[in-house]
Amino acid sequence: MTANAAVDGRTLYFTDPSTVEIRSRAVPEPGPDAVRVRTTISAISAGTEGMIYRGDAPASLPADECLEAFDEDLSFPLSYGYAAVGTVTEVGENVSESWLDRRVFAYNPHESDFLAHPEDLLVVPDDVSSREAALFANLETAVNLVLDGGALLGERVVVVGQGVVGLLTTALLSELPLETLVTVEPRENRRRLSEAVGADRTIDPAAKCPVERLESILGEDARADLTYELSGNPDALDDAIAVTGFDGRVLVGSWYGTEQTTLDLGGRFHRDRIEIESTQVSTIDPELAGRWSRERRHRTAWNWLRRLDLSALFTHEIPFENAADAYELIEERPEDAVQVLLAYD
Repeated sequence: MTANAAVDGRTLYFTDPSTVEIRSRAVPEPGPDAVRVRTTISAISAGTEGMIYRGDAPASLPADECLEAFDEDLSFPLSYGYAAVGTVTEVGENVSESWLDRRVFAYNPHESDFLAHPEDLLVVPDDVSSREAALFANLETAVNLVLDGGALLGERVVVVGQGVVGLLTTALLSELPLETLVTVEPRENRRRLSEAVGADRTIDPAAKCPVERLESILGEDARADLTYELSGNPDALDDAIAVTGFDGRVLVGSWYGTEQTTLDLGGRFHRDRIEIESTQVSTIDPELAGRWSRERRHRTAWNWLRRLDLSALFTHEIPFENAADAYELIEERPEDAVQVLLAYD
């Protein structure tokens, strides 16, 4: 057991729309059942954090009721983030000293040092780099999306949106025995990445109607059996419905926050018996929960982090002190930024 004094920590706060600050605070020595972690690297979730940064998140919504690190709502000022990788530097008197110097992943906001209980930390496997481990939360989400979709042998699958979660979902789906895997993405660099991680074809929705482009790929009147809407853009849900065939499924993994949309449900949707369902990582499908625990999902995510080559997704690594530059980059140059990391001293 170690017992050092408090350390000077730094925490990122969203304080107003398009404004972030790094604030200093004392991080005390851990209590008897806790540890102190020093962060090495953390990943920015461009979708969720971008919405908070813009002020588009519903302020009264709890940040995340399933994670101990988030016990407040989404109103300003807000400390947020959920993909931190670091090293255990101190342990409480009831915690085994074997935890010291372990490399761990935590669903924790962007901050240099923090306290946690060991049961809330995931030990990073030795053969997974810290940068790769920073993708763990998003890959866990992608695992859940694939489980929720339940794609069958020979099905046609479309993924709308190729941000990090979309790309990871595409990478996992490409390992299944599908007939065709098509992605829809307006940004050229992400279309290239999409094909690199396993998409058979990609569609630029700005260049041609996605339905017409899909028919040119699959054949006349052909549609998807399963479509994922992962763009974060509520207007894209109409496209997701349009490319889905009779008795097909549309899974909405996007979180739209306060953004509103008007859906065109007066055409094929009604007669074609299209199903629209939300999918999100906080829970496991009740039909799978008897066999799938969070622990099993964690093991699956680590295994795929080992197997997939995701190095091309890392486009920027920015010092934590310059975090404001990172969020400006994501908002102002999304065509350049895919996975942005914050690096700590």
